[in-house]
Amino acid sequence: MQKEEYHARIEAPEMRDYGVYLQCDKLLTCQKPLAEMANADELQFQIVHQVEELWMKLMAYTLVDVLDYMEKQDTHRVVTLMGRVHRLMRMMTQQLDLLETMSPKEYQEIRLQLGNGSGQESPGFKFLLRMPPDLWQGFKSAYLDGRGLTVEDVYDTKYSHCDSYVVAEALIEYDELFQKFRANHVYLIHRSIGLGSKSLKGRPVDLLQAGARHRFFPELWDIRCAMTDAWGSQYGVVRESISETEKAQA
Repeated sequence: MQKEEYHARIEAPEMRDYGVYLQCDKLLTCQKPLAEMANADELQFQIVHQVEELWMKLMAYTLVDVLDYMEKQDTHRVVTLMGRVHRLMRMMTQQLDLLETMSPKEYQEIRLQLGNGSGQESPGFKFLLRMPPDLWQGFKSAYLDGRGLTVEDVYDTKYSHCDSYVVAEALIEYDELFQKFRANHVYLIHRSIGLGSKSLKGRPVDLLQAGARHRFFPELWDIRCAMTDAWGSQYGVVRESISETEKAQA
């Protein structure tokens, strides 16, 4: 069988119920025709980014449900669904590694196909960036203000590993995983085109690094600093050496 014949079967496979249900005929035509690819890696490039958009669609859909369950204070559902979001974030981060199998030269050939576009225009990514304020407000209304609690109460003064704490930790894990995804993306760009280059719109790619340092829920991060500082002021920054104490007692 010739290469062209293989490609024809890849692009137009035999369709039965499973394929019809998943609309594979449409799904498999969402990429450029194989004969028009800039190089052998362009199909991978398109598929990875298209799959990322699908995962982000599912993530956004799930977070909308999380908001609804927060309002109802249905903690079990909130935590279960946030666990799904966490898994999605890990998958998105891991699958970026596929793109590191391209050489810089091959990536440049593909990059020229983007016109003026860049990953910063991802519709799914931009939508997810708008959701954290709503998530924080939902959490604050239902699990803090609605229960007469502050973040400091939940983590320190009245700490009891309660529902408020569990949901707060689900949020901060999402925050952490999202920023790890962004950091991984920065390293991918570093490896592919270098951080000192210009983006397709003429802006330094280094701007992405600022995004990787962004925090969705600063209150949940800051409480850790406050608790550590309070501990330091109470017990002293420098304590007696355990090893020296043991030597003295020997």
